[in-house]
Amino acid sequence: MKQSFYDLNYSDLETVINQNNLNHSAAAVLFNWHYKKKESAQCVDKIAKCSVAFFENNFDFSLPEIDTVHESKNDRTVKFLFKLKDDHKIETVLIPFHNKYSICLSSQVGCAMNCSFCFTGKQGLKRNLTTSEIVGQFIQAWRWLATNRPGEERILNIVFMGQGEPLHNFDAVKKACEIFLSKHGTSIGVQKITISTAGYIPGLKRWSQEIPGVNLALSLHSPFEEKRNELIPINKKYPLGVCPT
Repeated sequence: MKQSFYDLNYSDLETVINQNNLNHSAAAVLFNWHYKKKESAQCVDKIAKCSVAFFENNFDFSLPEIDTVHESKNDRTVKFLFKLKDDHKIETVLIPFHNKYSICLSSQVGCAMNCSFCFTGKQGLKRNLTTSEIVGQFIQAWRWLATNRPGEERILNIVFMGQGEPLHNFDAVKKACEIFLSKHGTSIGVQKITISTAGYIPGLKRWSQEIPGVNLALSLHSPFEEKRNELIPINKKYPLGVCPT
């Protein structure tokens, strides 16, 4: 089975290229082609034929498919339903502001947190999203804007506030952030990415050590322990008093 190109951060891609004795310049060319230009066709320019053949034979460049799109007539918000390869579906939302957009990304199919107010949580956790499925939401939404709202394809803020608990899928979310932040990738500013959490302490500890520059938003809902236990059951295991060190 081919590996998804979009599961690799820049360092991963450089490692693959070096291990297979390919020209090291291919990493920058591919990231520029697929992330800055957001091209869907395979890159064949400024890259050796042997490298083109290697990537064609070993990498999958497909992304989640847009299943349905709903556009709000009031504020021009766009909600996408993406269909994944295993037929699971996830939601992504584009939120317009000042002629730019924020994008709300999902990180899991379902969610294990079981928050009382959340429909996704009631479904339970089906599985984590891969890095390519997270990054793919961004790229496909950008391409939709380029086609349907040409000139408006400016997604400058990323918020992990869609389906799932992002810190419960830390490795894939971290790698997606590395791709978004990379100067070779989409070049999103570190303060333009926000991860929302219900208070998943193991992930919070890793966030503070591994991606501390990325913003964090805590879903508080209540400052009172008893009420928060009722609303967000994970608070019983990881109460607010327990902080990352």
